[in-house]
Amino acid sequence: MGKCYMTEHFLPVSLQFILQRRCVRGGWEGIWQLCRHRAHFEDLHHQRDIMRSLLPFLYLFSVCTKGAGASDLTMPFMEYLDQNHMVCLKWGFDDVQGEITFKLVVNTTGWVGFGFSTNGGMKGSDIVIGGLGPSGHYFKDYYAIRNSMPLVDEQQSYSLLSMTETEDQTIMTFQRSIKSCDDQDFHITNQPIKLIYAYGLTDDIAYHQSRRGTKEVNLLNFTPRKIVTNPNYLSASVQNISVPSSHTYYHCKVMKFPALSTKRHVYRIEPVIENIDIVHHMLLYRCPSYVTEPYDSQCYMGNIGDSCFGIVAVWGVGGGPFEVPENVGIPFGGDDNDRFYRLEVHYNNPNNESGRTDSSGLRLYYADQLRQYDVGIMATGVLQFGDLDYNIPPKAPQFRTYGVCNTTMFSKLVNPFPELEVFAVLMHTHLAGRKVRVGHYRNGKQIDFLGLDENYNFELQQSYNLGNIKTIKPGDEIAVECTYSTTSRSKVTKMGLATTDEMCLAFMLYYPAIDISTCISHPDTTHPFIDASYQMSEETTTLDPDEIVEYESLLKTVPQIQFISDDDNKYSVNENGIIREMMKTPTVTCMNINASSRLCTSWIVNPAGIMLFLLWIAIM
Repeated sequence: MGKCYMTEHFLPVSLQFILQRRCVRGGWEGIWQLCRHRAHFEDLHHQRDIMRSLLPFLYLFSVCTKGAGASDLTMPFMEYLDQNHMVCLKWGFDDVQGEITFKLVVNTTGWVGFGFSTNGGMKGSDIVIGGLGPSGHYFKDYYAIRNSMPLVDEQQSYSLLSMTETEDQTIMTFQRSIKSCDDQDFHITNQPIKLIYAYGLTDDIAYHQSRRGTKEVNLLNFTPRKIVTNPNYLSASVQNISVPSSHTYYHCKVMKFPALSTKRHVYRIEPVIENIDIVHHMLLYRCPSYVTEPYDSQCYMGNIGDSCFGIVAVWGVGGGPFEVPENVGIPFGGDDNDRFYRLEVHYNNPNNESGRTDSSGLRLYYADQLRQYDVGIMATGVLQFGDLDYNIPPKAPQFRTYGVCNTTMFSKLVNPFPELEVFAVLMHTHLAGRKVRVGHYRNGKQIDFLGLDENYNFELQQSYNLGNIKTIKPGDEIAVECTYSTTSRSKVTKMGLATTDEMCLAFMLYYPAIDISTCISHPDTTHPFIDASYQMSEETTTLDPDEIVEYESLLKTVPQIQFISDDDNKYSVNENGIIREMMKTPTVTCMNINASSRLCTSWIVNPAGIMLFLLWIAIM
């Protein structure tokens, strides 16, 4: 005991055995049933002793499973910093507000320390040290100039939120700004950072001896470093196809997976790329029930499989393996055993090389046990609609496009639908893309960003976990803004499939899944507001700067044709969508925090704490 457990699977073996033998499931009620089962106890005193021995574990279990995985909306990430699982770190961040919050759980009742280091050592590190002593809590921001006792930082840049202690564990929750203006603080970036920790056995802050360590973690773009031990996976790949000598080629393979008699949850998407220089992105779609035949050829040539658009998995160039949170999974098998799927591979061959073959694809690792929620993936943004033109002018240093998704339309296909918890996003444009922003609106006003990339890189497109879970309520709106630069282009850029065309998409990963796969829009470019002079042809070579600004504004002002569809290609259209104003990206300013200015109440005021307190009283 005395470790930071996440799920029942990681309970101590002895307690797992008791729970399994008693067939107890159901959290605290199950524990109470276990403790009341007198057949296991010789007398009341023995029962009391057992309960007392379990108290430290029960408190630890409530701390570390409260919001385990993605169910903790504010701190969805967790990593053990040591091999013995004595030091557990949970965290979450708000990249819009520029704050990051940590919860450090250490198996000691002495002082605890946590920090950032350039090389994993003390020298030059940024450290916080705290604990709960006889006179109450203590907590300070330190910096180290050598391998010795660190110095108190004159500018206290960390804010203590809570400090609690049990018989064998200290839990310290604190916050700081992601960007700090203090030269003695470590700047947190989206690159891996060496985290350091140390702790003592008493509240006398002294040399830690062997109770220290370091671990490298990417806090702002976290992917658990897991060794895949479960051999069960489904494979979706093309086999030795010939890639033509053209700049852009889309290849599609419609197939069935091996039968899974019961529903399974895929938890890990792993790309298997044979030719990293030409494979641009891959999408795996679930097909409608009327697609009953396989095929393996060029996409979008009129084959019935071209109607498969229920997004199951997505990968973009530069991305690596991606795992969903521990309480969710992508559903496969069971009632969907006869379902066909379409793998779409986009090849970008700018040098028009001939004689290239490829066998790339995706591995979908699935768990033996079902998880709590099904994952859904929904495409939002702007896509080409039929014969409607959406032309981006040439020689434009900045041109913005907008797509809107109004969830009030969902009731046409799904009614009712639950609140959706968005945990990750993949943003996608082509070569002219420079920025992508995804706004979140409620009651007509923007309340947040669901995604931000102010420095979009065509060569690095990957799903990334949000710093905290974002809740989409019925009636909310999502707007996707893409900023392009076409200064090097002499002709208009179309919305289309080619790499030299453009797209503006944000793939939202969320739970629980609903039967909506696409929620996109397109400005009504046939509207009378758009004067004929702005109906650019492919031969248009220039607009003056004022015309570019006015054209962008007109495309944003005219009615937006909104389109939603489900996995079976049922759809609904609204021709009167609107684009709301999107706030400026907040400029993160430095935070100068008085470390003692904010302290949350102790553990006894939260429900788990109250329950433990009552339990403690009951058995005394």
